[in-house]
Amino acid sequence: MDFIRTVGAVVVLAVLSQAAVVTESGLPILWEKAPSELSQLPTVDGVIQINPWDYLQRMALYKLLINSTDPYMSSMGHGEKESPLWSLPLQLGWKLKSGRLTDPSPGSTSTCGLESSEPVCISPQSWYACISYYMSVLPFLAAVQTGVVGKGEVQIHIQVPAEVAHDYCSSYTDCSTKHPDAMSKWQTFFQSLQQISESEDTDFYKKDQILGLMWAAEEETLLTASAACSERQKLYSSPEVRFGLSWFRSAAYVAAAHFHSSIERSEKFMAPLPSRVLQEADSPPNIADLSAEENHTLYVFSWMSSVDTLLGGSLVRLWRSAMCSAQAREKGQALLHDLILDPKFPATSLMSILTEMTTSC
Repeated sequence: MDFIRTVGAVVVLAVLSQAAVVTESGLPILWEKAPSELSQLPTVDGVIQINPWDYLQRMALYKLLINSTDPYMSSMGHGEKESPLWSLPLQLGWKLKSGRLTDPSPGSTSTCGLESSEPVCISPQSWYACISYYMSVLPFLAAVQTGVVGKGEVQIHIQVPAEVAHDYCSSYTDCSTKHPDAMSKWQTFFQSLQQISESEDTDFYKKDQILGLMWAAEEETLLTASAACSERQKLYSSPEVRFGLSWFRSAAYVAAAHFHSSIERSEKFMAPLPSRVLQEADSPPNIADLSAEENHTLYVFSWMSSVDTLLGGSLVRLWRSAMCSAQAREKGQALLHDLILDPKFPATSLMSILTEMTTSC
């Protein structure tokens, strides 16, 4: 039982334990400065020209998504901060604050990607920015195509620097051609929102359905981004690469549990991620200029590969198997919450998940 609890704690800490500033006044970084209407974005000859390498314009994509889908999110709870899409702009803010939107190329003197830059820009050379591109542009274009954003005929063009154009897509047609699986899943998510929200199901099942579709789209988009952005990861130090991969792979656990990533939940679980890019000499948990929480998080992330090896690479499959019903996923979310926030959490709750996995699924 102690072994199982240790494995469970390692998994959950690696998935959700993170130590940086991710909000200001309870909202994502620079949220209030981002455009909130399509009409506030640049337009040329009737075509809205979006520059996702401008931090505020990329944040605007999330603001438009959240504002447009809020009417269908009542099953998530009361208030304007319950949408599960909030985790996306919160992550973008963490990347800005921690310097992960800058150019990691050796010897680079560019200030692009720093919060102090004016306007705040995003480096196309950043691996984290590349991942974020796919996690913002693809859902936004799918939302426009389905009429969730824009409510009609809206022409959108996404600006891409010429030197990296081959890594990105710039329109709905372009993205659908290059990344059909991810775009299809986002379209399914947006097309299903109204139908699910107006169904006769209880809020419990509505919520589970919406979260399932959203996480399916996010996971597929992350796979797409992983392939497109992989070369940029080579520009980082070994410790940062290990951390980045663990951070990236952790999505499988929260996705399987249909984690409700509202502002409060996301901020709570993101609040201890490393507050700067790791350097070659960094050796967690003994990095002097990082907090104890950050060091602990990095140390736990380093355990992920060890645990996977110990279990023959079956850790993700084991967790996914346990999340086999709406009720099991609800327990999984509670487990993620309690294991990370309550060090005295009894192992019996973890055992109930494992028991259900082996007997009920």
